[in-house]
Amino acid sequence: MTSREQEIQRRTDLSVTSITKAVFPSTTNHHNTLFGGTALAWMDEVSFIAATRFCRLPLVTVSTDRIDFNHPIAAGSIVELIGRVVKVGNTSLKVEVEVYVESMSSDGRELAIQGLFSFVAIDDAKRPVPVLPGY
Repeated sequence: MTSREQEIQRRTDLSVTSITKAVFPSTTNHHNTLFGGTALAWMDEVSFIAATRFCRLPLVTVSTDRIDFNHPIAAGSIVELIGRVVKVGNTSLKVEVEVYVESMSSDGRELAIQGLFSFVAIDDAKRPVPVLPGY
């Protein structure tokens, strides 16, 4: 394994980000389930934190790849969002986010949403810069 590959693995391990939220009525839609826009905002936030932890550089979200809403998340549920860096380019990162749902009144959880977010590291002039300077 090269030193760059080792550094990528080390940073990937340190950058895993988990946030837990409760689905309150203010975050639901007319079906009394989590509003998709709110879920996407939460996912973008978690992915941004994971990417920032990985490279500790200014980043911008440049795209979202496939977002799969596997099933609705009812009001009154607990959700855990987990972000992991899954691909490292020269100036970009891809972060996978999984959203798990669990009931407040019973054990167990299920994957409800998953998606992929792409980021680019930028300098003060908003130009792309390497996510791993020196490697």
